[in-house]
Amino acid sequence: MHYRRLGHSGLKVSEISLGSWVTFGNQIDETVAISLIKEAFSQGINFLDNADMYANGLAETVMGKAVKQLPREELVISSKVFWPTWKGPNGRGLSRKHITESINASLKRLGTDYVDLYFCHRYDPDTPVEEVVRAMSDLIHQGKILYWGTSEWEASQIVQAHGTARQYGLIPPSMDQPQYSLFHRKRVEDEVMPVCRDLGIGLTTFSPLYNGILSGKYNDGIPQGSRASLDDYSWIKERITPQRIEIVRQLTAVANDLGITPAQLAIAWILRRKEVSCVITGATRLEQLDENLGASEAYEKLTELDIDRIFACLSNYQE
Repeated sequence: MHYRRLGHSGLKVSEISLGSWVTFGNQIDETVAISLIKEAFSQGINFLDNADMYANGLAETVMGKAVKQLPREELVISSKVFWPTWKGPNGRGLSRKHITESINASLKRLGTDYVDLYFCHRYDPDTPVEEVVRAMSDLIHQGKILYWGTSEWEASQIVQAHGTARQYGLIPPSMDQPQYSLFHRKRVEDEVMPVCRDLGIGLTTFSPLYNGILSGKYNDGIPQGSRASLDDYSWIKERITPQRIEIVRQLTAVANDLGITPAQLAIAWILRRKEVSCVITGATRLEQLDENLGASEAYEKLTELDIDRIFACLSNYQE
């Protein structure tokens, strides 16, 4: 496993992370989830990604049980705040009230005194940016979080948060978590990456397989038990279009020539970007985890010719 600095910070994270969105508390049971976390750690993954709203908090509870069996000091654990976590007008967003209540609840579920990374899960137009930055800075001073960042914010919003921190002597964001993949790249590459590169902000990207589509699992239909088969994630079906499936088949041919899987190709393509500190992956089986980890070696083998072949597959694709 290779480790990368989180932007300009001194923290090093495994370039491949294990995430809990959809899987923990939804697709897999507690025993499988814990075994996946322990195996991921044994293979060098130190970054475990989570959020307060994943499976209504159950994902954090499950991860907390696994963390108790591992050396906490070697782990980089994240959570997020924004989406509704209780009823009422203050049960969502980035007000100081919601941030404070949410971090306390997350720490309790995770069974830890602090999280290493804490993300603002979305931008909140109802809360002044100064209030958000001050709340995050206070949590760092209180020792409840070590670094804070954003997720799915516009580039201009990231710049605003960074500027506000500098203006008032507060702590600026260290990381951003955008969706980034072969099928979702324009906004990140054209807007977010240049800003984060200039500000020294590390990217911890999610959905590298575009909800599993780039793995090729949906080439011949929707398998039982896959994300697209879940009632709460039926929107994934809308993304499984004939054009995308044809592109995945072409990418599979490229992967076959390289002796890797389509999933490894898709993750390796992201890892080639120096702006990326980590790619967050999901897994429901140990075999999937091993496959994802294989991308760490695969990207080192990608040549400029291979990259050209990948882009050729996307020549007629419009996001």
